[in-house]
Amino acid sequence: MQRRSFLYGSAALLGAPLLRAQESAGFADWTTAAEAALETLRNNIQPVSAYAQPVLWEGSSYRGTWMECGPHESLAYAQLRAYVTPRDGSVPPVQVAENTHSAFFALQRQDGQLPANIKANEVGWESIQMVVPIAATAWELSKINQQQRFLEEAYQAAARWDNWLCRYRNTRGTGLVEAFCTYDTGQDRSPRWAGVANACPDNDAKKCPPDKSVPRLCPDLSATTFGARVALSAMASALGKKADAQQWTDKAEHIRQLIIDRLWCEEDASFYDVDPAGSFVRVRSVANLRVLGEHVLRRENRREDAMFQRLWRTQLHNPSAYWSAYPFPSIALDDPRFVRPIPRNSWGGASQALTALRTLRWMDHYGKEAEYNELMRAWCNAILRAGSFDQQFDPVSGQFTHPDPGAYSPCALTFLHFAKRLNKLPEHLKRA
Repeated sequence: MQRRSFLYGSAALLGAPLLRAQESAGFADWTTAAEAALETLRNNIQPVSAYAQPVLWEGSSYRGTWMECGPHESLAYAQLRAYVTPRDGSVPPVQVAENTHSAFFALQRQDGQLPANIKANEVGWESIQMVVPIAATAWELSKINQQQRFLEEAYQAAARWDNWLCRYRNTRGTGLVEAFCTYDTGQDRSPRWAGVANACPDNDAKKCPPDKSVPRLCPDLSATTFGARVALSAMASALGKKADAQQWTDKAEHIRQLIIDRLWCEEDASFYDVDPAGSFVRVRSVANLRVLGEHVLRRENRREDAMFQRLWRTQLHNPSAYWSAYPFPSIALDDPRFVRPIPRNSWGGASQALTALRTLRWMDHYGKEAEYNELMRAWCNAILRAGSFDQQFDPVSGQFTHPDPGAYSPCALTFLHFAKRLNKLPEHLKRA
């Protein structure tokens, strides 16, 4: 089967309309787009073979849920629960979020490893696939569902996962988290990982490929672990485990300082991977945003505030680098390794819906509300023009990459959250 036919067939199985920019005049208005986004998410609530309850699928050509993004997306869906009208036989958004988290916990191996992904017909163990910490999204969800059982389950699973990372992804003994392969960070086709294997040998994330450029010390993987430890401390406190809470706080602060001291390049005002030879891998990527997503830099600290200001001014808010007409490109525009023409599923330059959705985790925190409004308007306008919910677009033109079957959950969630913040989400959609 040709790739194009396969992609369209995958979307049809989800029951989603195949709306694409070249076949659509765009959404008629904000209401039409919001209703389509909600329907997209309802259609993407599907079962997986390895877990009995329906979870939120990634959508588009991705038939299942990935740890780097699925739990966060399901939390974002639960946060929109006031706009989801119940239907006969439908699963409420909070339950969908709980299922999506619990699927990873239920499939956790005895040694503590969590699945990289849970697809319709298989479970992946070939990488660690970390971006947004599942501990953090579980903690946020526990404050919504108020389920003691879920909180205990999440705490135990996330603690065991941290132990696994310390055992198998700290081979250089630095205390930072290492990447062995491309899929570890979810940055498919990124020049950051040029020449590195996509997956670990024998589909075993404990095995590092025989490549001189890995294992690498990674700012984003380490920041994810920092964020997880902060959440674990909060969960431990809520469970009455005061001594554990302090231990997690201490461990979190330890890795936070390591990220700042070892992975920040003052010359470039950027966070980079460090290769086995101790050199920076100087590819400017959205790893920088992932560090901010976990609030690694603290504005109350003079040194760290200066680091943030330089990162923001020199890189993130620089129109020649990351502040494109449609932010944020996955590789800085002025990085010589920016990939053009832009292929499908590429972290080589495209602005990704996943990156846009993750701005919920940091732009307000760092006081960038005005710039955030600008970014949200750009994204929403691109989606309204396209008339579909696709994975990625050109950061300069705002044109989505095709062919794409649409029905991509992160894009639908991005539109709904941004429309809500811009006061464009129709009130009639909100349940009484």
